[in-house]
Amino acid sequence: MHRVPIFVLQAAAVISLALAASSCLAQPGQGQPRAQQAQARPQPPADVEVVPNVTYLTVDGRALRMNIARPKTPPDEPMPVVVFIHGGAWRAGDADPSRNYPLAQRGYFTASIEYRLSQEALFPAQIHDCKAAIRWIRKYAKELNIDPDRIGVWGSSAGGHLVALLGTSIGVQALEGPGNAGYSSAVQCVVDMFGPSDLPAMVGKPSNIDRTRPDCPEAQLIGGLISDNLDKAKAASPVTYVDGNEPPFLILHGTEDPTVPFNQSEILDEALRKVGADVTFVPVKGAGHGFFGPTIEPGAAEIDKLIAEFFDRHLSGR
Repeated sequence: MHRVPIFVLQAAAVISLALAASSCLAQPGQGQPRAQQAQARPQPPADVEVVPNVTYLTVDGRALRMNIARPKTPPDEPMPVVVFIHGGAWRAGDADPSRNYPLAQRGYFTASIEYRLSQEALFPAQIHDCKAAIRWIRKYAKELNIDPDRIGVWGSSAGGHLVALLGTSIGVQALEGPGNAGYSSAVQCVVDMFGPSDLPAMVGKPSNIDRTRPDCPEAQLIGGLISDNLDKAKAASPVTYVDGNEPPFLILHGTEDPTVPFNQSEILDEALRKVGADVTFVPVKGAGHGFFGPTIEPGAAEIDKLIAEFFDRHLSGR
């Protein structure tokens, strides 16, 4: 286990990931990003090709989509893959592709996925969707010129929770869900940025969210108060499934996070270390939720480099 103190300026400078895919994926009628979103987000770099709104699963009549991207001039060899899962307390957010451009420029095929939010479906729907997306990527690996044995994931906040769950619940059938059967949902490395890891342990910890209320994000995720639904809360907790078969983890968390208590990442780090997992825990000194905060010292480039090198080390062999 490595524990590395890092100082950063702001979350906006934390590495983005890239999206793109071959033009055969774009089909008429798949839909377009909302105009206001498109106007607010940067255009992809000239060397990145983006294909939006590719359906990876339809469940209960709901089409779930991903924005996928790759270098505009793809390499001859199959590319490693990075999948981004958004935050938003499991009740907001979308598959914004603009986070993802730098890794596409770096030679990665990447995808940013949407999943059913808690007002649409209770847990485990969210992790079911994420695993279906990983299986879809493997299903079409040959057509996409990607390596199905080199898939990494990253996410922040609620997305951090879901990527951590992808990493700890490999082989847990209850969390697999429908869609793209016959393919593995295992991932080869995980970057968890300030995600919840142990829902029952969040109750009573200092936070700007009162987790004894039925409208807190975690209660809405599992369908009731954590204290009244401990079994469901544990089933939704990545730490529950840690068994020593986890891929490498990089965990980053602001030490002054007012939303997801900092000790959530300490708990996951400790659990992974106990089973001998390859885990690097980076406390971001002075940072709040999302790595924002008035006292944070410069150093965002260090975080960018740390994440990029983590993926390079475990996916591209650089």
